[in-house]
Amino acid sequence: MTDLRIGHGYDVHRLTEGRKLILGGVEVPWDRGLLGHSDADVLTHAIMDALTGAARLGDIGKLFPDTDPAYEGISSLKLLAEVGRLLGEKGYQVVNIDATLIAQAPKVGLYRQRMAENIAAALAMDSERVNVKATTEERLGFTGDGSGMAAHAVALLEKTNE
Repeated sequence: MTDLRIGHGYDVHRLTEGRKLILGGVEVPWDRGLLGHSDADVLTHAIMDALTGAARLGDIGKLFPDTDPAYEGISSLKLLAEVGRLLGEKGYQVVNIDATLIAQAPKVGLYRQRMAENIAAALAMDSERVNVKATTEERLGFTGDGSGMAAHAVALLEKTNE
């Protein structure tokens, strides 16, 4: 029997002035960025939580606590690469990732392919196995009024050894 594991991740960050907007490792031109201890890359954080959940590694708060100064301002892609290393140690291979960014603005269509490529590179996998999409919430809630962004992700892992 094949050992497949599905994980779901969710993350949210408040938008604030004076920070760069980093999504999927891409700096997206915008007048505000996401508030957080690291680079606050909400998309990559949701993906990491999907991966760690599928492999029973806990979550990113456990692995990379915001109380640790080592992670202050760090690129979330570096953290994602570390999650990939931990998955490999446990004998898991990422089959695919599907992620959705939820934000009223800015439009990110021009950046989605680069985001997928960055995520795939951090995990040493084919970018054809990473899908990034985006949606608005029709001006409803904190994402719709522009005060924050959220992301959901699902990931499928396969155990490659015992």
